Amino acid sequence: MNEGRKKALNLLKTSRGQIDGIIKMIEEERYCVDISKQILSVLGLLKKANLEMLDQHIKSCVKDAILEGHGDEKIDEIINVIDKYVK
Repeated sequence: MNEGRKKALNLLKTSRGQIDGIIKMIEEERYCVDISKQILSVLGLLKKANLEMLDQHIKSCVKDAILEGHGDEKIDEIINVIDKYVK
């Protein structure tokens, strides 16, 4: 597993732990704003994990496809993901 995937995996595992904590906060009827802040924190981690995966994809799969002369499909794929990301 390359370093980018390891980073993404660690971010996702951290997110999972934080989500477990958020669930507990809700069950304990903690203050809504505190829960919301934790949810935003998890969203930030998920965005970082997603960007890490996209970075790895561009540096490997897209790069290889371009070098092999069939990069248009991979580029369209990335544009589609970015389009969803910015919405």
